[in-house]
Amino acid sequence: MSGSSREVLAMETSHPDHVISFGKKKGCYVSRCVAALLGVFFLSGMVATGLLVYYYAPHIRDSQRESLVLQKPVVPLHKSLPAPTRRPSGAPTTPESLRPEAQRPTTSAAAAPTTQALDVRLPTSLRPLHYLVKLQPFINGNFSILGYMELELEVLEPTSNITLHIADIITHNDTVTVAASGDQVGPSIRIKMHQYDHDRQFYIAHLGQQLEKGKKYVLSMEFLGYLNDQLRGFYRSTYKDEDGSDKMLAVTQFQATDARRAFPCFDEPEMKATFEVFLAREENMSSISNMPIKETLPVENQEGWVWDHYDRSVPMSTYLVAFVVSDFANLKSRANENTFFRVWARESAIQQAEYAGQVGPLILNHFEKYFSVPYPLPKQDMIAIPDFSAGAMENWGLITYRETAMLYDPVVSAASNKQYVVAVVAHELAHQWFGNIVTPSWWTDLWLNEGFASYVEYIGINHVEPKWQVMEQFVLREVQEVFGLDCLESSHPISIPVGHPDEIGQIFDRISYGKGASIIRMMNHFLTEVTFRRGLSNYLDAFKYSTAEQDDLWEYLTVVAHQDGTLPPDLTVKMIMDTWTLQMGYPVIKVARNPDGTSAVISQERFLLVRSENSTDTHDYKWWVPLTYTTEGEADFNQTQAMVWMKDSEEQITLPSLPPKDQWVIFNLQETGYYRVNYDDHNWNLLIRQLRNDHEVISTINRAQIIDDAMNLAKAGQITYETALSVYTYLAKETEYVPLAAAINNLGYLRSMFVRAGGYGSLRSYLLDILVPLYESVGFEDSPDDPLLDQYKRTKALSWACLLGHQHCLDSASALYRTWMANPKNDSIISPNLKSTVYCRAIAEGGEAEWDFAWHKYLKSNVGAEKSRLLSALGCTNEIWILSRYLEMAFTSDSGIRKQDAYRVFGAVAKNVVGRPLAWNYLQNEWDKIYEFYGKAKPHFIKYATGGFNTEQHLKEVEHFRKEHEDHLGSASRTVEQVIERTKNNIAWMKTNYDVIVKWLDANGYATKLSTA
Repeated sequence: MSGSSREVLAMETSHPDHVISFGKKKGCYVSRCVAALLGVFFLSGMVATGLLVYYYAPHIRDSQRESLVLQKPVVPLHKSLPAPTRRPSGAPTTPESLRPEAQRPTTSAAAAPTTQALDVRLPTSLRPLHYLVKLQPFINGNFSILGYMELELEVLEPTSNITLHIADIITHNDTVTVAASGDQVGPSIRIKMHQYDHDRQFYIAHLGQQLEKGKKYVLSMEFLGYLNDQLRGFYRSTYKDEDGSDKMLAVTQFQATDARRAFPCFDEPEMKATFEVFLAREENMSSISNMPIKETLPVENQEGWVWDHYDRSVPMSTYLVAFVVSDFANLKSRANENTFFRVWARESAIQQAEYAGQVGPLILNHFEKYFSVPYPLPKQDMIAIPDFSAGAMENWGLITYRETAMLYDPVVSAASNKQYVVAVVAHELAHQWFGNIVTPSWWTDLWLNEGFASYVEYIGINHVEPKWQVMEQFVLREVQEVFGLDCLESSHPISIPVGHPDEIGQIFDRISYGKGASIIRMMNHFLTEVTFRRGLSNYLDAFKYSTAEQDDLWEYLTVVAHQDGTLPPDLTVKMIMDTWTLQMGYPVIKVARNPDGTSAVISQERFLLVRSENSTDTHDYKWWVPLTYTTEGEADFNQTQAMVWMKDSEEQITLPSLPPKDQWVIFNLQETGYYRVNYDDHNWNLLIRQLRNDHEVISTINRAQIIDDAMNLAKAGQITYETALSVYTYLAKETEYVPLAAAINNLGYLRSMFVRAGGYGSLRSYLLDILVPLYESVGFEDSPDDPLLDQYKRTKALSWACLLGHQHCLDSASALYRTWMANPKNDSIISPNLKSTVYCRAIAEGGEAEWDFAWHKYLKSNVGAEKSRLLSALGCTNEIWILSRYLEMAFTSDSGIRKQDAYRVFGAVAKNVVGRPLAWNYLQNEWDKIYEFYGKAKPHFIKYATGGFNTEQHLKEVEHFRKEHEDHLGSASRTVEQVIERTKNNIAWMKTNYDVIVKWLDANGYATKLSTA
């Protein structure tokens, strides 16, 4: 989602201040041979290239400019643009003069040490009012984009320069004009010099006179852009139609800092403006943008081309501007009488968009009622893109999706795919309010976007699929997952100052999304739903079409909370929430009951897996904690409004009026608070006894909480593993998915630590004793009509039984796969819910024939979810040579694997016990190749390759990797720090707990040593 600091066309010169002139006064088109020659000269030397580009950079001839310049009524809108030479048949070629060169970012990311921070913020003397953008992308030509822009500006402070963001664009400097607004035909303001600042991605027009405060001016320019293949900015995507022909489309992905790659702009979220977009397209294609099409006109002197002219938009940030030019089909519906709704996809896949088209309007309607703020646009388009870097993007009125996030085929897709589609649709529609109507002033408060959307998506899902119990799933998917990251010293506050695009990219992580959603859920519960919703509605209405910071939201929520009496007059939302957003981590609440049990001392401290002896963090971590609790006598788990507040100034408090010592207490009801709970040994034993005797007395979510807290407290050394594993003794009676999943998820850590150690066989036997009863109860046969969570329970049981080598599971998976191989046209042989397990285990147990069969099925599949499943399964093979070949294919163009899916291939190989050393070696040896392939660092690859590292040798290798690449880790730098900390934690865990668990296994009948008799 983030931009990169590399610049395609920037060149260093000897001019002071790195001033670079784009273009010359008279332009010319460059042939391919000349372009290739320029590419060679570029590699020969930066200065020589600068001179060549100065004299030979592609320009639009004066006679061609009429079709771009929109000085109405002098020039008709439909004037023609001469198309660049069409590319020959075969693979598309990139013009050498526009091909991105692999420069490393010149600034390091937040987690890496820097000598001097680079200020990348725009000057504040100007603000944009309105953009008129006219683009002609040659999708089926040489991928160039002819562009023209008019930008109306208001002067806030006198200034003699205009600074815009720009990247991957050639400006035609002789066409740049600045004139008073409404007087473009009069004398323009002289431009003394055109400057380009590579590091900050600035274009600066130095003017011959000052712009006057309070007045408005219009800057206009022509420029040349490029449809890149880097999945950012205005880029190209490809697919094959049903007859195997290659098809092209052009699509945008601007968040966070890539609108500047499509047109020069004020590319900061606070710089909102209105937009009027013109897109030229061939008549056999269609275009869509944020707003409806106002008119379509033929392009003069260019047969087969038309201009789509779009209505003026509402005020919005540049990162929300979007356009797509494609030959896609669409399905139409109405959200309500005011909003026209369409879903778009490849023609051969359009029926897979039906489900998104059904739930989308329902969710949009529900959010209008939930927020009490109407959706302001006349239409909402959603489109599934074959090549897309993120899961989806909330562009206002035109949401773009990866195919797997929007398309669902009930015959081929699993139940989890269906939930994923509705979750992403709900998430992006939630952004139409949080992010689009009201936008964070700067990326520091990104979490206001992503945290709210990540929470509200569950409200949207629950509205259209109320039987799925998604509010229970929340604790698994959000709270407990992000706990695992936020317990590291290398975590970060949810609200964190960022500047450089690499820094911005780093905070699109589970902290912004998962922790953001979790603390908003906590806030909803301590304020109550009624107060929470009323405060949100007032906030959205007050800052409509504007920007805000988290303090603005706190103020509006506080006013309503005081009116409703849900907070005392001396307590504000800001006082509470600043402790959760401005410091990282979360507390563990310790409940120590007195000998008779009737009172308890409650204390808090930051929960860390391991406290570093060399830590330089001296911050005193304390939070405002909303305490909720129930007792054995009451067993009321529905009271989630704060019963007691623990202040951030209090080391401990005493809580009276508890039951006698023979009755348990449970804190953090429904796990609505973002904290863990530890008890004294006696209370833990009471809870274990209750689970064994009648576990259903404790609510489903709190059973999952008790399991997760116990295992992680043991992991951190705060309770014994004997206590934690005793919690598991009731699991044979457990039938609910959420606590079962919490239990199995936590066993995954034990397996990852043991899998390369001598004690793994005994641990595996213990794990099978837990899993086999569940496996036998759910059965290998799927029942798609079962409730969703029952389907999930079966999927998890089968996946783990096969992973642990349960023979019946392996035999069943292999038999089904062989039947499919014998009947390759029958894709219904394997139930969609079982496909991931069957494919993976059969390929692992098989050889080259099984792998090749899956690969050919991948190539032929028309369903994104099925293709993703097959790509993951192909990484399960135990044939090392196949895994090595597969890694090479992932980062090779035209291998059949899309660039967006290389991470899936790499992750699948790294997840494989046999493949992880291969993946780690490949990452170390081919880091530069991967960097070149994506045009930037990708943090996920580092995380995948190092999962389960727990030896000193592993630590040395990761530290060497950091040292070797520290100058160009970019947005991956924080991930490397987290990997190093995790590895150290794992080493410490092995030293402290491995022998302890081995002894426990021996004592409980799982012998770790072979008999010598």
